[in-house]
Amino acid sequence: MTLRVTEVFYSLQGESRSVGRPTVFVRLTGCPLRCVYCDTAYAFSGGTVKEIDSIVQEVSDYGTRFVTVTGGEPLAQPECLQLLTALCNLAHVGEVSLETSGAVDVSGVDPRVVKVLDLKTPGSGEMHRNLWSNIDHLCRQDQVKFVICDRGDYEWARLVIETLRLVDRVDEVLFSPSHGVLPMDTLADWIIADRLDVRFQMQLHKFIWNGEPGR
Repeated sequence: MTLRVTEVFYSLQGESRSVGRPTVFVRLTGCPLRCVYCDTAYAFSGGTVKEIDSIVQEVSDYGTRFVTVTGGEPLAQPECLQLLTALCNLAHVGEVSLETSGAVDVSGVDPRVVKVLDLKTPGSGEMHRNLWSNIDHLCRQDQVKFVICDRGDYEWARLVIETLRLVDRVDEVLFSPSHGVLPMDTLADWIIADRLDVRFQMQLHKFIWNGEPGR
């Protein structure tokens, strides 16, 4: 069984609850979305076809406790489900996370995997692609992320959090300012003013390595 892979690399986790943790990333190729702020367009096509066993061995060789499968949209390749389970079975791995757009069904994801569901805001240009039934498949360990482009995105995300009671469903609700679009302090001030029960985050890797692929 094979997957098309853009890159496998070892770096610091730049986002989510495990930000700053040394992590092995498996970036799969392909994505059906075209978000206006996408910073991984190089993963839309190309890549290398690899056996799942080979990918798992490559990850295992790093010996790290944290593994993230990302894209593109990793679930655009159905075989990603088998990869996630195989990674969870590695004895030294403490957490496998999946970064997914939320536009593809997550019901088949191994329950041991921490799902980081990136709900698309109006400013992304892909809000219509949100598969709302995915909310029913979230577990307490999971996380929901919003990339905020402007005040309209912020108010929309607030409404979604309240309507779907996301704070009661998942471990973390994450707000990220769209890099280079919305100033960090602006979003931080909004969160503080509204006493919103979310975690503010910025993309750490962009500040360290300026968004360099493979870092």
